[in-house]
Amino acid sequence: MQVIKIDKKDWAGGLERLYDSFRLFGPVKQDEFHIFKELSKGELPDMILFNTRLSPKSIVYPQSETMFEYTLDENQKNHHIIKEIDKNYSPKTVIGIRPCDAKAFLLVKANFDSPEYKDPYWIKSYESTTLVGYACNNPCSTCFCTTAGCGPFHEQGLDLLLVDAGDHYFAKIITEKGENLLTAAGWSSEADSDTACDKIETMRQAAEAKIKTRISTDKLKDKNTTELFEAPFWEDVAFACINCGTCTYLCPTCWCFDIQDETFGLSGIRMRNWDSCMYPLFTLHGSGHNPRDTKMQRIRQRFMHKLKYYVDKYEDGIQCVGCGRCINHCPVNIDIRRVCDLMNSFEF
Repeated sequence: MQVIKIDKKDWAGGLERLYDSFRLFGPVKQDEFHIFKELSKGELPDMILFNTRLSPKSIVYPQSETMFEYTLDENQKNHHIIKEIDKNYSPKTVIGIRPCDAKAFLLVKANFDSPEYKDPYWIKSYESTTLVGYACNNPCSTCFCTTAGCGPFHEQGLDLLLVDAGDHYFAKIITEKGENLLTAAGWSSEADSDTACDKIETMRQAAEAKIKTRISTDKLKDKNTTELFEAPFWEDVAFACINCGTCTYLCPTCWCFDIQDETFGLSGIRMRNWDSCMYPLFTLHGSGHNPRDTKMQRIRQRFMHKLKYYVDKYEDGIQCVGCGRCINHCPVNIDIRRVCDLMNSFEF
């Protein structure tokens, strides 16, 4: 595996050259939290951070996205015709994405780029994106990525993996897209591969040793879905929930959306917005019937989807990468680790 050594004094210059070929996104400090945003020329990503509060999934899958526009004004050309909005799918690069967030895109891809259904907006946006990962030397106390099919130095889903080694970064090339980005940036100082890989491996082991929490998922696949659905612990899990939806908006693997029209006089747009299974309107039928009209039913849906339905349908582990955001920011301290253990150990 080829590893490039990037001296930190050459970091800003390389990023500056990338603006000729890419739109750059990276973490920046906003109040007490970091967020991912598009960087203006000369603006550097802040690489001294823990996990951002929001995942960078919105760079590929915007929170609100206009798809079509139309007019009913017969004085306008092409009235009563719905037209697709032009979108910018020019190459973009996400600098400093954590390995768990990169892995999350692959879980979401199972939904948006499946054999049965392909979402052209998500696919084009994802394919135009180069993901430059940033290895996590100091995981958060709520991280449990190592038992959720991921890890602080995980490479799956990344094009490059950056590892902070003091006065320089090691850049481990994973895909051709990653190699092309290094060329565009002018970072070409090849490190001694064996020595660099040994150092990276040592840091990986040290980072994984800092992760003190874990989940057990080994029995989920074999659980009877109906029995798990009717388990007696759901009322207890849901007791404190206020259905605020924070967990689903922060989650890098939540993909649900709603499509709405917004009209202005005789003109309008059709757009899609992130939605949440925590909201009472999520499954409200046109008839007025709601099959999930209690918070217990809604919170059960969230966990059953991530930890059972996804497991059964895709046979690719759970729909969670262990980033810990929902644990950190839940206002009533609902913990997905506890729920996963309840589901995994449940006996009917």
